[in-house]
Amino acid sequence: MQAQLRETAPPPFPYFTEEHELIRQTVKRFCQEEIAPHAAEWDSRGEFPRDLFRKAGGLGLFGIRIDPKWGGSGLDWWSTAAYIESMRHSESGSVNMAFMVQSDITIPVIQELGTEEQKQEFLPPAVRGEWIGALAVSEPGGGSDVAAIKTSARMNGDDLVVSGQKLWITNGCRADFIVLAVRTGPEAHKGISLVLFPTKTPGFSVGKKLSKIGNLASDTAELFFDECRVPKRLVLGESNKGFYHIMRNFQGERLAAALGSLATMDYAIRKALDYGAERQAFGIPIRKYQVWRHRFAEHLTGIEAGRWLVYRALDLVNRGQRAVREVSMAKLYTSELSQKVVYDCMQIFGGFGYTTEYPIGRMWRDARLSTIGAGTSEIMKEIIAKEEKI
Repeated sequence: MQAQLRETAPPPFPYFTEEHELIRQTVKRFCQEEIAPHAAEWDSRGEFPRDLFRKAGGLGLFGIRIDPKWGGSGLDWWSTAAYIESMRHSESGSVNMAFMVQSDITIPVIQELGTEEQKQEFLPPAVRGEWIGALAVSEPGGGSDVAAIKTSARMNGDDLVVSGQKLWITNGCRADFIVLAVRTGPEAHKGISLVLFPTKTPGFSVGKKLSKIGNLASDTAELFFDECRVPKRLVLGESNKGFYHIMRNFQGERLAAALGSLATMDYAIRKALDYGAERQAFGIPIRKYQVWRHRFAEHLTGIEAGRWLVYRALDLVNRGQRAVREVSMAKLYTSELSQKVVYDCMQIFGGFGYTTEYPIGRMWRDARLSTIGAGTSEIMKEIIAKEEKI
Protein backbone atom coordinates (compact mmCIF):
# COMPACT_ATOMS: atom_id res chain seq x y z
CA MET A 1 0.00 0.00 0.00
CA GLN A 2 1.49 3.31 -1.03
CA ALA A 3 1.81 6.29 1.32
CA GLN A 4 -0.69 9.05 0.80
CA LEU A 5 0.56 12.33 2.24
CA ARG A 6 -1.68 15.35 2.43
CA GLU A 7 -1.63 17.76 -0.49
CA THR A 8 -2.90 20.63 1.67
CA ALA A 9 -2.65 21.77 5.25
CA PRO A 10 -4.22 19.49 7.88
CA PRO A 11 -7.93 20.22 8.19
CA PRO A 12 -9.49 22.27 9.66
CA PHE A 13 -6.76 24.83 8.97
CA PRO A 14 -8.79 28.04 8.66
CA TYR A 15 -7.02 29.91 5.86
CA PHE A 16 -7.14 27.54 2.89
CA THR A 17 -10.35 27.60 0.86
CA GLU A 18 -11.77 25.93 -2.24
CA GLU A 19 -10.20 28.74 -4.27
CA HIS A 20 -6.78 27.77 -2.92
CA GLU A 21 -7.44 24.15 -3.78
CA LEU A 22 -8.19 25.19 -7.36
CA ILE A 23 -4.83 26.96 -7.48
CA ARG A 24 -3.14 23.82 -6.18
CA GLN A 25 -4.74 21.61 -8.79
CA THR A 26 -4.02 24.06 -11.63
CA VAL A 27 -0.34 24.34 -10.67
CA LYS A 28 -0.02 20.59 -10.10
CA ARG A 29 -1.43 19.83 -13.56
CA PHE A 30 0.84 22.42 -15.17
CA CYS A 31 3.89 20.93 -13.45
CA GLN A 32 3.01 17.34 -14.32
CA GLU A 33 2.29 18.15 -17.97
CA GLU A 34 4.76 20.92 -18.83
CA ILE A 35 7.74 20.57 -16.48
CA ALA A 36 8.30 17.22 -14.73
CA PRO A 37 8.53 15.13 -17.94
CA HIS A 38 11.38 17.36 -19.15
CA ALA A 39 13.16 18.20 -15.87
CA ALA A 40 16.02 15.69 -16.29
CA GLU A 41 16.61 16.70 -19.91
CA TRP A 42 16.67 20.41 -19.02
CA ASP A 43 19.18 19.72 -16.27
CA SER A 44 21.39 17.95 -18.80
CA ARG A 45 21.10 20.87 -21.23
CA GLY A 46 21.65 23.43 -18.49
CA GLU A 47 18.55 25.48 -19.31
CA PHE A 48 14.80 25.31 -19.73
CA PRO A 49 12.76 27.02 -22.48
CA ARG A 50 12.07 30.71 -22.07
CA ASP A 51 8.52 30.08 -23.26
CA LEU A 52 7.79 28.38 -19.95
CA PHE A 53 7.58 31.84 -18.38
CA ARG A 54 4.83 32.81 -20.81
CA LYS A 55 2.90 29.64 -20.04
CA ALA A 56 3.16 30.27 -16.30
CA GLY A 57 2.18 33.90 -16.83
CA GLY A 58 -0.86 32.75 -18.79
CA LEU A 59 -1.98 30.78 -15.73
CA GLY A 60 -1.58 33.83 -13.52
CA LEU A 61 1.29 32.42 -11.45
CA PHE A 62 3.33 35.62 -11.53
CA GLY A 63 0.53 37.97 -10.54
CA ILE A 64 -1.09 36.22 -7.61
CA ARG A 65 -0.68 39.16 -5.19
CA ILE A 66 -0.54 41.85 -7.88
CA ASP A 67 -3.33 44.39 -8.34
CA PRO A 68 -5.70 43.49 -11.22
CA LYS A 69 -4.97 46.98 -12.57
CA TRP A 70 -1.60 45.58 -13.64
CA GLY A 71 -2.85 42.20 -14.80
CA GLY A 72 -2.68 40.36 -11.47
CA SER A 73 -5.26 38.53 -9.39
CA GLY A 74 -5.14 40.65 -6.23
CA LEU A 75 -5.03 37.60 -3.95
CA ASP A 76 -3.18 37.03 -0.69
CA TRP A 77 -0.17 35.17 0.71
CA TRP A 78 -2.25 32.02 1.29
CA SER A 79 -2.80 31.88 -2.45
CA THR A 80 0.97 32.24 -2.94
CA ALA A 81 1.45 29.36 -0.50
CA ALA A 82 -0.90 27.19 -2.54
CA TYR A 83 1.10 27.99 -5.69
CA ILE A 84 4.56 27.45 -4.20
CA GLU A 85 3.61 24.25 -2.39
CA SER A 86 2.17 22.79 -5.58
CA MET A 87 5.30 23.60 -7.57
CA ARG A 88 6.79 20.53 -5.83
CA HIS A 89 5.27 18.48 -8.65
CA SER A 90 7.64 20.08 -11.16
CA GLU A 91 10.51 17.91 -9.86
CA SER A 92 12.74 20.82 -10.92
CA GLY A 93 14.36 23.08 -8.37
CA SER A 94 15.70 25.07 -11.32
CA VAL A 95 12.29 26.06 -12.63
CA ASN A 96 10.90 26.60 -9.14
CA MET A 97 13.69 29.00 -8.22
CA ALA A 98 13.47 30.93 -11.50
CA PHE A 99 9.72 31.31 -11.10
CA MET A 100 10.04 32.40 -7.47
CA VAL A 101 12.43 35.20 -8.46
CA GLN A 102 9.79 36.39 -10.91
CA SER A 103 6.68 35.96 -8.78
CA ASP A 104 7.89 36.74 -5.27
CA ILE A 105 11.05 38.83 -5.51
CA THR A 106 11.07 41.20 -8.48
CA ILE A 107 7.41 41.80 -9.33
CA PRO A 108 6.09 42.47 -5.80
CA VAL A 109 8.81 45.01 -5.00
CA ILE A 110 7.88 46.98 -8.13
CA GLN A 111 4.24 47.02 -7.03
CA GLU A 112 5.26 48.12 -3.53
CA LEU A 113 7.76 50.83 -4.45
CA GLY A 114 7.15 51.79 -8.06
CA THR A 115 5.64 54.96 -9.46
CA GLU A 116 2.54 54.68 -11.61
CA GLU A 117 4.74 55.14 -14.67
CA GLN A 118 7.14 52.38 -13.56
CA LYS A 119 4.30 49.99 -12.77
CA GLN A 120 2.66 50.62 -16.14
CA GLU A 121 5.92 49.95 -17.95
CA PHE A 122 7.20 46.90 -16.09
CA LEU A 123 4.38 45.06 -14.33
CA PRO A 124 2.00 43.96 -17.13
CA PRO A 125 4.68 42.29 -19.32
CA ALA A 126 6.34 40.74 -16.26
CA VAL A 127 3.04 39.38 -14.93
CA ARG A 128 2.33 37.88 -18.36
CA GLY A 129 5.77 36.25 -18.39
CA GLU A 130 6.81 38.18 -21.49
CA TRP A 131 9.55 39.98 -19.56
CA ILE A 132 11.81 38.07 -17.20
CA GLY A 133 13.08 39.80 -14.09
CA ALA A 134 16.09 39.37 -11.82
CA LEU A 135 17.21 40.84 -8.51
CA ALA A 136 20.86 41.91 -8.43
CA VAL A 137 22.22 42.66 -4.97
CA SER A 138 25.07 40.17 -4.39
CA GLU A 139 28.58 40.95 -5.56
CA PRO A 140 31.88 39.04 -5.68
CA GLY A 141 32.77 40.42 -2.26
CA GLY A 142 29.65 39.05 -0.56
CA GLY A 143 25.93 38.50 -0.64
CA SER A 144 24.51 38.95 2.84
CA ASP A 145 26.45 42.16 3.63
CA VAL A 146 24.20 44.41 1.59
CA ALA A 147 25.67 47.60 3.06
CA ALA A 148 29.06 46.75 1.54
CA ILE A 149 28.02 46.77 -2.13
CA LYS A 150 30.32 48.65 -4.49
CA THR A 151 28.43 48.83 -7.80
CA SER A 152 27.96 52.57 -8.18
CA ALA A 153 25.55 54.94 -9.86
CA ARG A 154 26.47 58.60 -10.22
CA MET A 155 24.14 61.34 -11.39
CA ASN A 156 24.84 62.88 -14.80
CA GLY A 157 22.16 65.23 -16.00
CA ASP A 158 18.90 63.29 -16.12
CA ASP A 159 20.69 59.95 -16.08
CA LEU A 160 22.34 57.60 -13.64
CA VAL A 161 25.64 56.16 -14.84
CA VAL A 162 26.08 52.64 -13.46
CA SER A 163 29.39 50.79 -13.18
CA GLY A 164 30.26 47.62 -11.33
CA GLN A 165 29.71 43.88 -11.11
CA LYS A 166 27.10 41.51 -9.68
CA LEU A 167 27.33 37.79 -8.97
CA TRP A 168 25.02 34.83 -8.20
CA ILE A 169 22.11 36.42 -10.10
CA THR A 170 19.27 34.01 -10.82
CA ASN A 171 17.64 34.66 -14.23
CA GLY A 172 20.60 36.94 -14.97
CA CYS A 173 21.43 35.45 -18.37
CA ARG A 174 17.97 35.96 -19.83
CA ALA A 175 16.56 38.83 -17.77
CA ASP A 176 14.83 41.68 -19.59
CA PHE A 177 15.07 43.90 -16.53
CA ILE A 178 16.91 43.87 -13.22
CA VAL A 179 15.94 45.28 -9.84
CA LEU A 180 19.47 46.53 -9.26
CA ALA A 181 21.06 47.65 -5.99
CA VAL A 182 23.63 50.41 -6.50
CA ARG A 183 25.66 52.73 -4.33
CA THR A 184 24.51 56.33 -4.69
CA GLY A 185 26.07 57.80 -1.55
CA PRO A 186 29.03 57.28 0.78
CA GLU A 187 27.15 56.09 3.86
CA ALA A 188 26.99 52.31 4.24
CA HIS A 189 23.27 51.93 4.95
CA LYS A 190 21.97 55.29 3.73
CA GLY A 191 23.85 55.39 0.44
CA ILE A 192 22.18 52.57 -1.50
CA SER A 193 19.38 52.87 -4.06
CA LEU A 194 17.35 50.49 -6.18
CA VAL A 195 17.10 51.00 -9.93
CA LEU A 196 14.91 49.34 -12.54
CA PHE A 197 17.57 48.45 -15.07
CA PRO A 198 16.61 47.36 -18.63
CA THR A 199 19.19 44.84 -19.84
CA LYS A 200 19.14 46.30 -23.36
CA THR A 201 21.06 49.27 -21.91
CA PRO A 202 24.42 49.81 -23.70
CA GLY A 203 27.39 48.83 -21.55
CA PHE A 204 25.59 45.94 -19.85
CA SER A 205 26.95 42.45 -20.39
CA VAL A 206 26.54 38.96 -19.00
CA GLY A 207 29.73 37.17 -18.07
CA LYS A 208 29.97 33.46 -17.70
CA LYS A 209 26.99 31.40 -16.69
CA LEU A 210 28.07 29.89 -13.38
CA SER A 211 28.51 26.12 -13.17
CA LYS A 212 26.74 24.83 -10.05
CA ILE A 213 26.27 21.63 -8.07
CA GLY A 214 22.48 21.75 -8.35
CA ASN A 215 19.66 23.70 -9.97
CA LEU A 216 21.47 22.97 -13.21
CA ALA A 217 18.80 24.32 -15.56
CA SER A 218 18.58 27.65 -13.77
CA ASP A 219 20.84 30.36 -15.13
CA THR A 220 22.98 31.93 -12.42
CA ALA A 221 24.96 34.78 -13.88
CA GLU A 222 27.82 37.17 -13.41
CA LEU A 223 26.80 40.63 -14.61
CA PHE A 224 28.90 43.61 -15.66
CA PHE A 225 27.93 47.28 -15.88
CA ASP A 226 30.30 49.55 -17.81
CA GLU A 227 29.19 53.20 -17.68
CA CYS A 228 25.57 52.21 -18.31
CA ARG A 229 23.25 55.21 -18.59
CA VAL A 230 19.67 54.80 -17.35
CA PRO A 231 17.11 57.57 -16.79
CA LYS A 232 16.90 58.69 -13.16
CA ARG A 233 13.13 58.18 -13.43
CA LEU A 234 13.92 54.46 -13.05
CA VAL A 235 15.08 54.84 -9.44
CA LEU A 236 12.78 52.48 -7.54
CA GLY A 237 11.50 53.80 -4.23
CA GLU A 238 13.34 56.53 -2.36
CA SER A 239 16.87 57.39 -3.39
CA ASN A 240 19.45 56.26 -0.81
CA LYS A 241 16.82 54.16 0.98
CA GLY A 242 17.57 51.01 -0.99
CA PHE A 243 19.10 49.15 1.95
CA TYR A 244 15.84 49.37 3.87
CA HIS A 245 13.78 48.47 0.80
CA ILE A 246 15.96 45.37 0.33
CA MET A 247 15.58 44.32 3.97
CA ARG A 248 11.79 44.48 3.63
CA ASN A 249 11.88 42.58 0.34
CA PHE A 250 14.04 39.85 1.90
CA GLN A 251 11.15 38.92 4.17
CA GLY A 252 8.97 37.87 1.26
CA GLU A 253 11.88 36.07 -0.40
CA ARG A 254 12.70 34.15 2.78
CA LEU A 255 9.08 33.25 3.42
CA ALA A 256 8.77 31.94 -0.14
CA ALA A 257 12.01 29.99 0.38
CA ALA A 258 10.63 28.43 3.57
CA LEU A 259 7.46 27.40 1.73
CA GLY A 260 9.64 25.88 -0.99
CA SER A 261 11.68 23.87 1.52
CA LEU A 262 8.48 22.65 3.15
CA ALA A 263 7.08 21.57 -0.22
CA THR A 264 10.31 19.80 -1.14
CA MET A 265 10.25 17.77 2.07
CA ASP A 266 6.59 16.86 1.62
CA TYR A 267 7.24 15.62 -1.90
CA ALA A 268 10.52 13.84 -1.15
CA ILE A 269 9.12 11.91 1.79
CA ARG A 270 6.08 10.82 -0.21
CA LYS A 271 8.36 9.54 -2.95
CA ALA A 272 10.55 7.76 -0.39
CA LEU A 273 7.67 6.07 1.39
CA ASP A 274 6.14 4.98 -1.91
CA TYR A 275 9.45 3.48 -2.99
CA GLY A 276 9.93 1.85 0.41
CA ALA A 277 6.55 0.16 0.07
CA GLU A 278 7.46 -1.32 -3.33
CA ARG A 279 11.09 -2.29 -2.79
CA GLN A 280 11.61 -5.49 -0.80
CA ALA A 281 14.63 -6.74 1.13
CA PHE A 282 14.69 -10.16 2.78
CA GLY A 283 11.08 -10.70 1.86
CA ILE A 284 9.44 -7.54 3.25
CA PRO A 285 9.05 -3.92 2.10
CA ILE A 286 12.07 -1.98 3.32
CA ARG A 287 10.00 0.80 4.85
CA LYS A 288 8.58 -1.78 7.27
CA TYR A 289 11.93 -2.12 9.00
CA GLN A 290 11.99 -0.27 12.30
CA VAL A 291 15.04 1.76 11.36
CA TRP A 292 13.07 3.36 8.52
CA ARG A 293 9.68 3.52 10.26
CA HIS A 294 11.15 5.42 13.19
CA ARG A 295 13.30 7.67 11.02
CA PHE A 296 10.36 8.72 8.89
CA ALA A 297 8.16 9.13 11.95
CA GLU A 298 10.69 11.67 13.21
CA HIS A 299 10.84 13.42 9.88
CA LEU A 300 7.06 13.61 9.52
CA THR A 301 6.92 15.15 12.98
CA GLY A 302 9.61 17.67 12.07
CA ILE A 303 7.87 18.58 8.83
CA GLU A 304 4.58 19.12 10.63
CA ALA A 305 6.27 21.37 13.18
CA GLY A 306 7.90 23.29 10.33
CA ARG A 307 4.55 23.66 8.57
CA TRP A 308 3.02 25.45 11.50
CA LEU A 309 6.09 27.60 12.01
CA VAL A 310 5.94 28.68 8.36
CA TYR A 311 2.18 29.23 8.45
CA ARG A 312 2.51 31.34 11.60
CA ALA A 313 5.02 33.59 9.82
CA LEU A 314 2.84 33.64 6.71
CA ASP A 315 -0.22 34.66 8.73
CA LEU A 316 1.65 37.61 10.25
CA VAL A 317 2.99 38.76 6.87
CA ASN A 318 -0.44 38.34 5.28
CA ARG A 319 -1.94 40.62 7.94
CA GLY A 320 0.76 43.22 7.42
CA GLN A 321 2.41 42.67 10.78
CA ARG A 322 6.11 42.67 11.54
CA ALA A 323 7.44 39.11 11.26
CA VAL A 324 11.24 39.34 10.97
CA ARG A 325 11.71 36.91 13.87
CA GLU A 326 9.13 34.43 12.65
CA VAL A 327 10.20 34.50 8.99
CA SER A 328 13.85 34.04 9.94
CA MET A 329 12.97 31.11 12.20
CA ALA A 330 10.82 29.52 9.51
CA LYS A 331 13.53 29.88 6.88
CA LEU A 332 16.25 28.56 9.22
CA TYR A 333 14.26 25.60 10.47
CA THR A 334 12.85 24.36 7.17
CA SER A 335 16.05 24.80 5.17
CA GLU A 336 18.14 22.97 7.76
CA LEU A 337 15.58 20.20 8.20
CA SER A 338 15.34 19.72 4.45
CA GLN A 339 19.01 18.69 4.39
CA LYS A 340 18.29 15.78 6.73
CA VAL A 341 14.94 14.80 5.25
CA VAL A 342 15.99 14.76 1.59
CA TYR A 343 19.25 12.99 2.51
CA ASP A 344 17.33 10.14 4.16
CA CYS A 345 14.76 10.07 1.36
CA MET A 346 17.62 9.59 -1.08
CA GLN A 347 19.18 6.94 1.17
CA ILE A 348 16.15 4.63 1.10
CA PHE A 349 16.49 4.43 -2.70
CA GLY A 350 19.91 2.86 -2.24
CA GLY A 351 22.00 2.79 -5.39
CA PHE A 352 19.13 4.09 -7.50
CA GLY A 353 19.08 7.25 -5.40
CA TYR A 354 22.58 8.00 -6.61
CA THR A 355 21.61 7.72 -10.26
CA THR A 356 19.78 10.20 -12.44
CA GLU A 357 17.02 7.66 -13.12
CA TYR A 358 14.93 8.86 -10.18
CA PRO A 359 14.16 12.54 -9.38
CA ILE A 360 15.20 12.10 -5.73
CA GLY A 361 18.88 12.59 -6.65
CA ARG A 362 18.05 15.87 -8.39
CA MET A 363 16.02 16.96 -5.36
CA TRP A 364 18.96 16.18 -3.07
CA ARG A 365 21.31 18.32 -5.18
CA ASP A 366 18.88 21.18 -5.53
CA ALA A 367 17.89 21.27 -1.85
CA ARG A 368 21.46 21.97 -0.81
CA LEU A 369 21.06 25.59 -1.86
CA SER A 370 18.27 26.26 0.64
CA THR A 371 20.59 26.93 3.61
CA ILE A 372 22.62 29.37 1.47
CA GLY A 373 20.22 31.30 -0.78
CA ALA A 374 17.98 34.13 0.47
CA GLY A 375 20.28 34.54 3.47
CA THR A 376 22.45 31.80 4.93
CA SER A 377 21.52 29.85 8.04
CA GLU A 378 24.26 31.73 9.87
CA ILE A 379 22.67 35.06 8.96
CA MET A 380 19.25 33.76 10.05
CA LYS A 381 20.71 32.89 13.46
CA GLU A 382 22.20 36.37 13.78
CA ILE A 383 18.84 37.96 12.95
CA ILE A 384 17.00 35.75 15.45
CA ALA A 385 19.57 36.51 18.13
CA LYS A 386 19.09 40.25 17.56
CA GLU A 387 15.31 39.93 17.60
CA GLU A 388 15.48 38.01 20.86
CA LYS A 389 18.09 40.43 22.25
CA ILE A 390 20.42 37.55 23.08
